[in-house]
Parts: sequence; C-alpha cells; structure tokens
Amino acid sequence: MRIHTIVPSPLGDLVLVGAETGDGLALASLSLPDQPNAPVPDARGDRRPEPFAALVEQLAAYFAGDLKEFSYEAAVSGTPFQRQVWTALDALPYGATTSYGELNAVLGGSPARVRAVGSAIGRNPLLILRPCHRVVGSTGALTGYAGGLPAKQALLTLEGALP
Repeated sequence: MRIHTIVPSPLGDLVLVGAETGDGLALASLSLPDQPNAPVPDARGDRRPEPFAALVEQLAAYFAGDLKEFSYEAAVSGTPFQRQVWTALDALPYGATTSYGELNAVLGGSPARVRAVGSAIGRNPLLILRPCHRVVGSTGALTGYAGGLPAKQALLTLEGALP
C-alpha cells in the first residue's frame, strides 16, 4: 500500500511517497508538489507521517548543514539505463558538481548519448536524496532541475558548491 507525507522545507513543501515493507519503508518519490513527473495527489496513497520519521530527521539535518549523506531504502523503479544514471548520481559527493557530459563519460557513453543522460536525470524520482542538483551545464551554468533553478541554486549554495 502506498503512503505519503508532506514535509515543510526551505524549498517549500516536500512530498514523500513510499510503501511500507517488512524492513521499514521503500521510498518511491521525493518531490515538490508541482514538479513535473511527481505523483499526483490521488496516487500518493494514505497520508501517514510515522513511517517517514527517520528520513524527515535526515532532511532536517541536511537543510541545517549537518548531514552530507542520506540513508534510505529506495523502491526499484526506472529503466535499466535510468537506474545506471541514477547510480552514478548517487556517487556524486556532497558539495561537488559535474556536467552532463562528464557524467556521460563516467558511464562510458558516446557524445551522442548526453541528451539521454539528461533525460534520465530529469526522471529522477528522488529529488535532493539522489543529487541531480549537482549536475550542471558544461560551462558550469545551472541548467534543468525538476524542482526549478532557484531550488537547485539553493541546494548547491547549502552544500558550498556555489558562493
């Protein structure tokens, strides 16, 4: 059964969607309410904050500047290629940035595949947790972010990647 909660944050309300498992919670989505590809309200399931308590604490610590790595169980989703890109995103360290082209090169992709990497990043269901905000344009410019460029800028500033 899908469950969700809504958590205030410096970026605005965050919508967390998951399913309880025998071992806890499998997180399917962390998004902003009007974010593209975010679960629509009637597909989020019952609203119950308790199963999300540990993750909510981690988010508060992150926004306070006290947490650099999240610990959570993600629900399996996406195509094999998307999961490959998302795994590479998970490896991006706190406070660092990379470009779409550099990420593609790490994945061993041809230059023609950069757009597909960008598309997979845009489909990331776990905003903030899976740090797609750390991917910037080849010139270092802030480009594309499902949460909006002001949110991307705020996250990179919080992490010290921007002044």
